[in-house]
Amino acid sequence: MARSTEDSGLPPNLLSVHHSFGYDCMKRSNLQMLDPNTVVFAAGNIVQILNLQTKEQQYLRSSSGGGIGAIAVHPSRKYFAVAEKGDKPNINIFEYPSLKLYRILRLGTENAYSFVDFNPSGDLLASVGSEPDFMLTVWDWAQEHIVLRSKAFSQDVFRVTFSPENEGHLTTSGSGHIRFWKMAHTFTGLKLQGQLGKFGRTEISDIEGFVELPDGKVLSGTEWGNMLLWDGGLIKVQVCRKNKKNCHAGNIEQFVMDEGELITIGADGFVRVWDFETIDTADSPEESGLFEMEPMNELKVGNDVSLRSMVKSVDPEAQSLWYAQDSKGGIWKLDLSFSHTTKPPEKLFSYHAGEITGLAPSPNSHLVATTAVDHSVRVYDYMSKTPLCQMKFNSGGSVLTWVPQIIDPKGSTVIAGFEDGVVRVLNVYKKEMKDKKQSQDVTAELLLKQVFKPHSSKVKALALDSKGEILATGGDDQTVFFFSVGDRIEPIGFIEISGPVSYMTWSPGHFDKNLLLIACDNGFVIEVEAPEPGTYDTSKTYQISGLAIREYRFKSIKSRLRKEEEEARKAAEEEERRKEEERQRQIRRERGIESDDEDDGDPDKKGYDEKKVLALLGLEQVNSDGSSEPTLRRIATPDATEEEEEAEEVLFIPEEPSPIHYVSYSTNEDHFWLSMGAYDAGYLYECTFVTDKEREAKTKAGLEDRIGDARQAIPMDGTNDVPVTCMHFSPGRDQVLMGLEDGSVRVQMLETGTQTKQLDLSKPSAYWSLNIHDNNYGKLTHAATSYDNQFVFTTGADGNFFVFDLMSEEKIEEAKKIARAKIPSARKGLEDEKRVEDIDQKGYYSIETEKQKAEQDKMRREAEEKKLNVRRTIAQLRRQFKKLLEKNKELPEHLQLERKEFEMDPEMKKVLEKEKLDKMDLVRKELAWDSEKLKIALDKLKHRFRDELETDRIVVVAIKTEHTVSSFRAARLSKEFFRLKMEMENRKATTLTEKGVSRDPTKDLSGAGDKEAEAAEEEVQPGQQDVKKTTVLTGRMGEKVAKALQKVEKAKQKRAARQAQWDSLYSSKPPDDYEDPADVSAIKEAQENMGDYKLKTAKDYTVPEHLRMNALKKRNQLLLLIEEIYNHKMHFNGRLITLRDKKISLIEKIIQYRQELIEVQSKLNPEQRKPLPAIPDLLPCEVPERQYQYTRESLKKFKENMEKQRAEDQAKAAGASGFGTGFGSGFSAPPPAATAAVDPKADASTYPTSTSPSVDKLKSSISVGSTSASPSETEIELSAMEIQLMKAEEIRLLYQQDKLIAKVQEMIVNFDAELRLLRHDKLNLEIDIKNADLRHVTLFQELQLLKEFEKRENVLADKVEAKNKEKSDMQMKVMECQQKLDNKKKDIEKLQEKEKALYAQFQQSLGENNKFADFLTKVFKKKIKRAKKKAQTEEGSDEESEEESEDESDWSSEEDESDSEALDDSVCPPGLEQEMFDNVCAMREKRLDIEEAMAEEKKVHDGLKKEVDTLQKKAKIIDSSLRTAEADLEAFQLEKQQKLNELHVVVALKLHQIEYMVNGVVPQDLQHCLVFTCAGMVRLQRRIRELKDEKASQRRHYKEHRQQHVQLIKDRKLMEAKIQELEEKCNEMMMLKFGRIVDLEKLETVGVNRNIEELKEKLRINEYAHAEELRKIEDKIALKKERITELTRDNTEKLEQLTLLLGENKELETQLDSRQKNLGGEFQGARKADMRERQRLIQLVQLQAQEIDALKEEIGLLSRKGGHILPPTQPPLPHTATSSMGRPVTGTNP
Repeated sequence: MARSTEDSGLPPNLLSVHHSFGYDCMKRSNLQMLDPNTVVFAAGNIVQILNLQTKEQQYLRSSSGGGIGAIAVHPSRKYFAVAEKGDKPNINIFEYPSLKLYRILRLGTENAYSFVDFNPSGDLLASVGSEPDFMLTVWDWAQEHIVLRSKAFSQDVFRVTFSPENEGHLTTSGSGHIRFWKMAHTFTGLKLQGQLGKFGRTEISDIEGFVELPDGKVLSGTEWGNMLLWDGGLIKVQVCRKNKKNCHAGNIEQFVMDEGELITIGADGFVRVWDFETIDTADSPEESGLFEMEPMNELKVGNDVSLRSMVKSVDPEAQSLWYAQDSKGGIWKLDLSFSHTTKPPEKLFSYHAGEITGLAPSPNSHLVATTAVDHSVRVYDYMSKTPLCQMKFNSGGSVLTWVPQIIDPKGSTVIAGFEDGVVRVLNVYKKEMKDKKQSQDVTAELLLKQVFKPHSSKVKALALDSKGEILATGGDDQTVFFFSVGDRIEPIGFIEISGPVSYMTWSPGHFDKNLLLIACDNGFVIEVEAPEPGTYDTSKTYQISGLAIREYRFKSIKSRLRKEEEEARKAAEEEERRKEEERQRQIRRERGIESDDEDDGDPDKKGYDEKKVLALLGLEQVNSDGSSEPTLRRIATPDATEEEEEAEEVLFIPEEPSPIHYVSYSTNEDHFWLSMGAYDAGYLYECTFVTDKEREAKTKAGLEDRIGDARQAIPMDGTNDVPVTCMHFSPGRDQVLMGLEDGSVRVQMLETGTQTKQLDLSKPSAYWSLNIHDNNYGKLTHAATSYDNQFVFTTGADGNFFVFDLMSEEKIEEAKKIARAKIPSARKGLEDEKRVEDIDQKGYYSIETEKQKAEQDKMRREAEEKKLNVRRTIAQLRRQFKKLLEKNKELPEHLQLERKEFEMDPEMKKVLEKEKLDKMDLVRKELAWDSEKLKIALDKLKHRFRDELETDRIVVVAIKTEHTVSSFRAARLSKEFFRLKMEMENRKATTLTEKGVSRDPTKDLSGAGDKEAEAAEEEVQPGQQDVKKTTVLTGRMGEKVAKALQKVEKAKQKRAARQAQWDSLYSSKPPDDYEDPADVSAIKEAQENMGDYKLKTAKDYTVPEHLRMNALKKRNQLLLLIEEIYNHKMHFNGRLITLRDKKISLIEKIIQYRQELIEVQSKLNPEQRKPLPAIPDLLPCEVPERQYQYTRESLKKFKENMEKQRAEDQAKAAGASGFGTGFGSGFSAPPPAATAAVDPKADASTYPTSTSPSVDKLKSSISVGSTSASPSETEIELSAMEIQLMKAEEIRLLYQQDKLIAKVQEMIVNFDAELRLLRHDKLNLEIDIKNADLRHVTLFQELQLLKEFEKRENVLADKVEAKNKEKSDMQMKVMECQQKLDNKKKDIEKLQEKEKALYAQFQQSLGENNKFADFLTKVFKKKIKRAKKKAQTEEGSDEESEEESEDESDWSSEEDESDSEALDDSVCPPGLEQEMFDNVCAMREKRLDIEEAMAEEKKVHDGLKKEVDTLQKKAKIIDSSLRTAEADLEAFQLEKQQKLNELHVVVALKLHQIEYMVNGVVPQDLQHCLVFTCAGMVRLQRRIRELKDEKASQRRHYKEHRQQHVQLIKDRKLMEAKIQELEEKCNEMMMLKFGRIVDLEKLETVGVNRNIEELKEKLRINEYAHAEELRKIEDKIALKKERITELTRDNTEKLEQLTLLLGENKELETQLDSRQKNLGGEFQGARKADMRERQRLIQLVQLQAQEIDALKEEIGLLSRKGGHILPPTQPPLPHTATSSMGRPVTGTNP
């Protein structure tokens, strides 16, 4: 709000904002979107709402007057928050678009808010304060309630934002830190918990921008431009670009997540888009922690651009549009679609960037000019609120003034000073548009009129005197330069002063003298009398002396003033207290409480005057300096000495003098007003220059310390000691505009009614103040009023420029009706004038330096003239000496003097020679550095401009005609080209290798089973062959069997062949829905190659696989095209160089023939001589390489030319005036070093034009003079023979002359013809190359477009490839499982065969009519639960198996409990052989093993089958995903093709090639044409006829095949009937022959079976061998029997003897028995030996029966394998023998 003096009556709207031409572009995030066409930002102390289309502005002032801290817009765009600055500032929430104040948030921070942000849902608002508290506050803004608060950090906090994905998460960043916050629920309630990010090994950095990713990670920027990925408070990885380049060149100001893409905004002016997924999953394998990647897209906004923030457009139809804040002064509109239709960046508004250092309103129009540190000068029309023009320079502006009308009546001249010390004079003029339609639109332009450099550092002040005759400039170099002002500004001279200039002003016009008042930054004020132009000698230097100068140094009195103010305040309070006491006493006396007598002794009860009061206070009034107004001073009393000393100690004097911001003359010529900065601010001081008389008077009065004190100090009420930085008196001089350092503007009213009110600041009245610029960094640099005092202008260090209305509302409406600002028209011929060259060099000479250099050049010229005179004298002496030497030579020899006698002193000559050599060495050393420097520079130039050229432009000129042929100027192919080409070739080789090596893995798997089967067959076949070889039949039987077998084999082969035919026939029979692959492929090929043209613009166009294009293929095409163009150019250049070399050799031959002609013509009469052929010239353009060759003569000539040029320049410089030239065309810097370029004309004369020195020698040796005989010699008479010989010689010479001339002419004609042919070839080649260049442009555009699609294509292609790989892997797994399944099936079949064989073996072992067959079958088939035989590796497995076996055995025993009663199957029953029982048990174990193995195999088989089914389902899912991915890729290819179709391709056509006619005329618009080749059109027409013929042919074939199909059906039915008839006949014959239908194949095997015959033969051989062996054994048995017989006979005899003895014994025993009753019982019954013998024989019979059964079983097995066993051909050998005792013997006795 505006502030004013109480009861002043000043209106609050004394100044109202008319327009704002500024923008605080340095402020963080100072650009927000309210709606699609409206932005809002802070400009100083106001919030500016700007319409981007209409450019209308609305303003909201700061409610506190402290400034604007930050702005945030609600997600709904219905509200926006304005966070202010000041003492306990508020956050104001405004409605939009009504701009009503909606909510006020209080007590969130102490001094200022630095950032605010709404959460995504918009119900919370986060704010962070600046120093000193740095308080982070979370608001429920709708309820104006603080939810949470915490101290964010101890240093500056730049930014706070809510997480877009994770509710309750916040992030803050700032100076050297980043912090992650979480709103957590604790047992004490909701709290803010912050985790500080730890940089670790990474360098600590200020963090401006960051973004929280969806998974909670945070990505932030750094000061050096890289990105940091934070995870859990630690840096996971630092992201940079390839080769460790920074992501941005400078700070990353902002991060944006938009539609899955990560966008970074850098201070380097680049906007880059990164792959979010890559960054989110980034990890660094290196210790450095760096992760390298490249951005997907990038946009360079401009060259001189530094982006600060960016906001997305809220227009739903322009989602790719963004608006950017440029800290270099601008608002940009950016298109981030990154396609070929992307619009370039557009700068919508341009502002000053940084401090505005100069302001000057026009003296006669509504124009105002400004300059700033951003190197620009701008002019505005503040009436129409439009910027008119601007001009940029190479240095920042520092001061600006508009030339008054007394100098320039049109008011079109502006003078600007710059930081590099340069002053520029600029003209503002209007420029009419040439277009008549826009003739009413007037634009302005700035024209540089004059430029000069008076200072070596910053220009601080410009001042024009009241008469407009003298311009003064002051700079930081402590100099003031004076110029005379006329048509041009000419220098007068400069003076040096005591400090850097801060402000200058001239004395008013009514003063007696023209004086310049100068204020300095170090507190000095200097008054200088204006110099008179033309009265000072500036031939050597511009420094002038003799000017009247007065100097004053400001002394700080603020401390003393404050003390005196405090003492006066206390005295006033004491006086007020005394008066109050007196009034109370008077009241008491009136009431009678106190009598008058009581007051007699009190002196205080009497009247008190001012002197007594001051005396009591220890003060007295004194009049000093002759002033009528007394001042106060302390009375020096003994009692007050100590107090005075203490008071003096309290006084503060700053060590460094306060700077002076403003100085102005007062009403008195010797008095002036000062506005001070720093400590002494808060007052306006009236000072005067101290005279010697005043100094003497104060010294005598003992007031030495008061010398130089200000006469008076006017306090500035309401400024709070803030310095006044600028002041401006209104045109009526009744107001003073003051600009303060806190950004406020103050209107100070002056008292009226006196004539001196214009300059008298001692009597200020009311004031009016308004904070408009930023309070912290927006000090007012300038304040001014318009020429008509209707507008007020203020500029600040914050870059803002405001225009105010200084009128009432009624006057404003009247002012708006005034016409537009009058732009001064350009004077006649202004645009045709020569443009002034600006000073662009940083080290440009100032005026004084230029003068000093000119003086040095003059002295150098004088020295050179003196040297020249000496040289002339020496040359004259040399000539005299030379004449003496000549005279000496003319004398006789005996009188001549020797050479040595002319030498006056030989030693002196040696010394001089030595000195000469030393000087030459010295010169070489001195020039060595320059020589090396120039050599290096030449090498650099050659490397930059020459070495890159493969072939320079060579022009070969014809000899007789004017035809010329030039080469192609071709550059060498770059290293990058060869690198890319090498990569392309390597990639091709790798691709071919991969194609050759790669194969379908399923093929290997599918063929593995066949290979294994073949290997198994190969293993079986050798065994079979061995069996056949070991069992070969011999003899008649062998022949018979072989013939029978051959017959059977033939029949078998015939039957197998017939069966194979049937199998092949049936296998080739297709199913009903079968489609022939050949037909399918043929149909597909026909569809793809129908002969028509697939238009790529068609919506249903499918890009073929071989035509699919990507960036890599397109780059390869581009490389091939570049190489092809290069090869064609080089090939043609080679032909041209060959032709050029041919011309050179032709010139040599012509010279040779010409020499021969000269010799021939020397022998001919002159009238018989023909003109010699001219020697063709070899022009320099034909040998351009010689231009860079030089000789000593060419260098000398170049040196002479340079000396002449230098002499001409010096003559021009001497003839012109020293400064006039500089101001006419700008001061010229020292002349640059001359380059080593050679004049082409000089080259033509210097360098030889022939290829060898012999050419010039031959040319010089040519003589055309006659060598014929003289007339006197011809008078000799010749004989007839001599005359005839002469005629013959003459004929020969004439023929030789004609022949040589004809040869020369023929060579020339042939050369010209060859050149014309080459010229024709070049024309055709140029057409081809131009088409290739156009193709190059098209390929490049396509490459750029394909690069945009490359990432998406790679993702889709990788997806398809991954799915293909997944499919192949799945197919491999399916094949592996299927193979395992087939193997398991085979294993199960093998086990089943083993089981069948085991059952057959068991049945065979039983034999026929075995009474134990049921029992043994039961034993064999019994199910027994056995323990598992697998090894148990884990502990406890044995115990488990034992328990299982026990359980199983119990189960089995219980199961068979009922049967065990009848017969125990675990014990061999009586009558059954134990061996057979054991054999059955063993076979049972085998059966159980087989069953267990079969069960295990079936289990594995079932598992594999389930796995195959699962894999097949997965394969179907993968196939579906693959089809989806391929469809996505196909759609993407179509989209890419459509984008490629949008590119324009140039096609060169001739008129006769255009057949697109409209009403018989070629239309102007050919965009609907289709460019097509004639050959293609003919091919299409031919293809139409071919398709018609092919269609008729196919119909005919279809009819024939249909008839053939019907006939085949009939034939098949007849054949089926015939087969049925033959089968019935065959069955009848079988019934007649065999009685039943038999299998013929089995019948054949029964008839003749090779295996059986071989087994029979083997059996016969074995039987014979066994019979022979049995015979031998029987012979042995016979021998043994004979021996037994003998032994038996002996034994018999012994028995007989024993019988006798026994008889005797019997008799004896009988006798004894008689005596005993029971004697002899043991001899009753059978004998035990006989019983044992009987038992043995029984067992022998049983064994033989078992052998018989075994043989029967073997016979049965053999009969089942090979058929029936025929009866033996021979009777069996006898194997029984009869004993000698007549008993059959079947074995041997044991």
